Amino acid sequence: MKFLADMGISLRTVFWLRSSGYDVVHLRDEGLQKLPDDQILVKARTEERILLTVDLDFAQLLATSGDNLPSVILFRLGNENYNAINERLTEVLRECQADLELGAIISVSNETFRIRRLPI
Repeated sequence: MKFLADMGISLRTVFWLRSSGYDVVHLRDEGLQKLPDDQILVKARTEERILLTVDLDFAQLLATSGDNLPSVILFRLGNENYNAINERLTEVLRECQADLELGAIISVSNETFRIRRLPI
């Protein structure tokens, strides 16, 4: 799996994913901090990456587009520090790999996660 980390995702999460063997790009790595949301989705889709974000706008943009990719993992945690995100991300990757490969928006809260298959 390949990932694109939005600006709200800590570089520590990116380093953790890389050390676990994943291909991960953070927008900051490429100087794309100000890239508009719709272009971030295009980048993720073109590069076949799963978007990691805390920004609700991506789920809405993707839902209204009718597209089935890219997949988005949306973190809606009370505590969005990298430790909390890494812990929840571990569970999502273990349990939702097939959904992510086919296209889904996965909304992750402290105790649960909800899978919405794409297109919506």
